[in-house]
Amino acid sequence: MIFGNLWTAGFGPYDAGIMALSSLVVSAEDEAVAVLSRVLQDLDIKVEIARNPQALLASPPGRRYDAVIVDCQEETSAFALITHFRQTPENGHAVVIALVSSQAQAREVFGRGANFLIYRPVSRERVLDSLRAARGVMRQERRIEPRIPVQAQAVLDFPGKENAAATLVELSESGAGLRTQDQLPPACKAYLQFSLPQSQAVVRISGEVMWQDRGGRVGIRLLSVPPTSRRILHRWLQEHALDDAPAEAPEVRNLGGAGSGLPSASSSDRRNRERRACSLGADVYPGDSNVPHRSTLSDISTGGCYVESPEPFPQGTVLTIVVRTPEGKLCVAGKVESSDLGYGMGVRFALTTDGQRTQVQQLIARAESEPLGKG
Repeated sequence: MIFGNLWTAGFGPYDAGIMALSSLVVSAEDEAVAVLSRVLQDLDIKVEIARNPQALLASPPGRRYDAVIVDCQEETSAFALITHFRQTPENGHAVVIALVSSQAQAREVFGRGANFLIYRPVSRERVLDSLRAARGVMRQERRIEPRIPVQAQAVLDFPGKENAAATLVELSESGAGLRTQDQLPPACKAYLQFSLPQSQAVVRISGEVMWQDRGGRVGIRLLSVPPTSRRILHRWLQEHALDDAPAEAPEVRNLGGAGSGLPSASSSDRRNRERRACSLGADVYPGDSNVPHRSTLSDISTGGCYVESPEPFPQGTVLTIVVRTPEGKLCVAGKVESSDLGYGMGVRFALTTDGQRTQVQQLIARAESEPLGKG
């Protein structure tokens, strides 16, 4: 039962339960390209090469990358390219890594929005140190939506084969993880149908194959979900999100650290109190609203927390965070201190009574008892 027209998409290796990370290297130097490519591939990051920054400025790629590495040998075009990427909707939130030769270049590229540095002369050790740190940020920024583990038999259609057997192992509003013994063509559109646990209703979706590894694991980005299937999917995910959804906080925002190429937190994200990484489902209520916004707390301290949400509230918004537990519900008031569109918001707690402080301590205890998701 093949539906619609077949078309191509990206393809890459399995990466820790999410779509394969992808990168674009912009450099005309063969040696730098060779070292960067080897390290990126060793880190399971798909790599594409562009030799001419001027051509990219004239005709930028329409696809999204998790990382863009720009060689700053030709300063004018390289600096312009970094600024240009920061202004595009596809790659405005990509991790930008600049290959620089001096502290002066480092200051310039940080001012234009670079996140990490790699200093010349290029060596495997320098590249590996920076890219390992960058990969952690890339993974964190990918994980906006909770991914729910699931075990369900599925039927998969793709170019050249219908009714292939597959097992659904992971699911979110925007993607699915599968296992199958069949080899899918590199870059294709696929169609999937399955019934979720405790449900007899059939979910039908079409998607874009983003990666497949040698172990038969496949990542699919959802493209088309009929309304009935979307309602079933959304309801099931909501019911299972509280206990099962792993998440990671995009803890690093404006990154710097000239000379090291390693991340340092921006001032808005620094905390005077120790933070606890966590994965707690929460309902967030802005102002006096009684409409909950489903979110995930991904770190917490006695002073505040980070709330993952693709549509965070503006800075200064007063809100109430509610976490439901088997023992009841915990309510904490706070104010948005930082807002990162597409990722989430940093919230400072507003604690004026002993009862409110007790609620926060109970919330932290709850976070400590919850296992973190795989990362």
